[in-house]
Amino acid sequence: MDVEKYIGASAGLRKLEYNWRDIALYALAVGARKEDLNYYYEKNMKVIPTYGAIPYWNAVNTTPQRPTPYPASLIVKEALQRELGVSPGFLHMEHELIMHRPIDPIKGSLVFEDTITNIYDRGKDKGIIVKTQLPVFDEAGNLICTNHSSTVIFAKGGFGGEKPPKSNVVIPDREPDYVISDSISEIQNVLYRLTGDTNHIHVNPELAKEAGFKAPFMQGLCSLGFACRMGIEAIIPNEPERMTRISTQMRSICYPGTNVQFVGWKVDNGVYFKLVNSDTGKAILDKGIFEYR
Repeated sequence: MDVEKYIGASAGLRKLEYNWRDIALYALAVGARKEDLNYYYEKNMKVIPTYGAIPYWNAVNTTPQRPTPYPASLIVKEALQRELGVSPGFLHMEHELIMHRPIDPIKGSLVFEDTITNIYDRGKDKGIIVKTQLPVFDEAGNLICTNHSSTVIFAKGGFGGEKPPKSNVVIPDREPDYVISDSISEIQNVLYRLTGDTNHIHVNPELAKEAGFKAPFMQGLCSLGFACRMGIEAIIPNEPERMTRISTQMRSICYPGTNVQFVGWKVDNGVYFKLVNSDTGKAILDKGIFEYR
């Protein structure tokens, strides 16, 4: 596999225009509750920082307009589809969001470009990992946040390329310092879809079953939004602007109607966390890190 021909490939420069209603919808889509007034009422409004990840997988309110979301990792997927004659499966497996300044809660424009930065070899029959970087600016050119994302494509593994780096997050072997419980509603996938992730597998039962799932499942970035909101509630209540970084691995499928827990451990540079299925104890998100001022 010629990795170098993909490095620097871009999904194109795009702009997303939003207002306070989009911010409120996002908050509700990631589980904001009645008492979270500042997330959905325009007076004294604040933004859940993971709204900065919306540009990564988005087909709403953006120009140039596209009918479906198109992250840069799909450039590799589509090239391999042409080469192999079949469409390889893919899975968003890891996401990091670094906040440089708070997002204006009332209205604004986010200017962004998703670019491939590396391709890693997972090994024979395990596929490859496409790493991308997506910085987000306002129209004045101020850097608001930076997204780093990893997507597994189940093809071409074992080509002899660089192995993916391992996470340095080690969950402490002790009782957690934070435990917050919540629930993902039966229509959470539909609410989150309205924020821009219009991937059909998250809403179409027939398509989900054809892909081997029992039903449409939650978007990974929705789970990240839940973890961010719950982490703020546990660690820095009512001060989302203090969060500087959130990063996690997406470990298991989560279905609408699932009870979840944010479980966190204080460490020197922040909080390590998991988002777990409360009923099974299985990690939905793992090896997470939440950093703040």
